[in-house]
Amino acid sequence: MPAPTPVPAPASSTPTHRGQRPRPSSRGRPRRLRDVHPSRRGLVLAWWGFTVTFAGLRLLTWLIHIHAAGLGNVSAGGVHIHHYVYGILLLIAVSVLGVAERSPKLRMWMGLAFGIGLALVVDEAALLIELKDVYWSGFGAVSVAIAVIIIGVAGSALALTRSPRPDDEPA
Repeated sequence: MPAPTPVPAPASSTPTHRGQRPRPSSRGRPRRLRDVHPSRRGLVLAWWGFTVTFAGLRLLTWLIHIHAAGLGNVSAGGVHIHHYVYGILLLIAVSVLGVAERSPKLRMWMGLAFGIGLALVVDEAALLIELKDVYWSGFGAVSVAIAVIIIGVAGSALALTRSPRPDDEPA
């Protein structure tokens, strides 16, 4: 009886040490954030941050709108502070850091902060366009439409554009 032929490793993975999971090759899609090229991690986190924050804001504002669980608006001196104010402040902070910082690790966190700040602003885009509180009116759907477009376009761009090859240096 002939000896069994060794089975080669799958083409989609690279050899690993014992106990480690195989990493995807340059042809496969990344499955974890650490598999994403460092120059793109900030973009991925910005997209995730935007998507999750926007969904969370819509849920939170709906809960405030129906007076659930004692939640209420943030006010200072009787003036309602809209959450786009916090988004603008966060976007300013990310911009200042972005001008000065080049570290891939900090750029990753800046991407997340950018996505969150952008969601805080876009969620109230209809208010900023109309200059009155139209959040729960028919015109308030403009904010949702803008957010869905951003999520779709950014997600598609991330999915359809080529990541740098593993041997490329991070930007």
